[in-house]
Amino acid sequence: MLDVFFSSIELQIMAVGALVGIASSAVGTFLVLRGNSMLTDAISHSIVFGIVIVWLLTHQQSGWFQLVGAALTGLLTVFLTELLANTKRVKQDAAIGLVFPALFSIGVLLLNLYANDVHIDTHTVLLGEIGFIWLDITTIAGYNVPQALVSMGIVTAVNYLFIILFYKELKLATFDPALAKTLGFAPSILFYALLMLTSTTAVAAFDAVGAVLFIAFAIVPPSAAYLLTDRLWLMFLIGAFISVASSVTGYYLAVRWNVSIGGMMAVMTGAFFVLAFIGGPRYGIVSQKIRRMNARRANAL
Repeated sequence: MLDVFFSSIELQIMAVGALVGIASSAVGTFLVLRGNSMLTDAISHSIVFGIVIVWLLTHQQSGWFQLVGAALTGLLTVFLTELLANTKRVKQDAAIGLVFPALFSIGVLLLNLYANDVHIDTHTVLLGEIGFIWLDITTIAGYNVPQALVSMGIVTAVNYLFIILFYKELKLATFDPALAKTLGFAPSILFYALLMLTSTTAVAAFDAVGAVLFIAFAIVPPSAAYLLTDRLWLMFLIGAFISVASSVTGYYLAVRWNVSIGGMMAVMTGAFFVLAFIGGPRYGIVSQKIRRMNARRANAL
């Protein structure tokens, strides 16, 4: 089975897409429930600043230094956003809109000034190219394994290990931060740890899928899952299922129509969200209309 998997480029592409989706939707679930979905957009763009700064300091384009630099830039984005919002002169969404374009544009300018000859392309950062993951490989147990598959596998495992270890604390901090603070769960520290994982996931996903598909996977599957269930643990399963299904259907449709693979995967996450929005058993448009019709009939009797 491993021989078949590692000799098939299309299976590896779909697996990387699925892992990006599973890792992103895991951390995205808490951000969606907290009403901080747009922080993923802010972080995914502003970490370009961190990537360039790390390159200027270390001349390394990838590796753990880049992951740490990106994670710290994500925290800087959130810190500056909350600093602005706490002045009460701008609202939270406006603060996000002020901070991340500033960091992103500074990163692009530094890239143009000092790293123009380095392979850190802003187009690649935003859109990625998942179809070329098989070009960057490493050898493990005699198999040629795409580097993106290894890095996303590690990030996915770390994200879920963190969630499993702190599931109760994260759940309470998400739905009742005041009670979590009273019980000594330090919800602010948990939130920043979650954002560090979000930043790390974003930079790990850059080479393969770019920022746009990362944002889609971080927000859309959890949002669709929210329309389908009220149970937190089930949201993770539904988010992971939508991620896998979007990767598989997105890949085959992209090949059939000769379009961007990453773009089609993002479109498919939207298609699954529309299905949940229309046909969700509790919050879907159809089910709500049926309940209203039944209520009117009951009142008429």
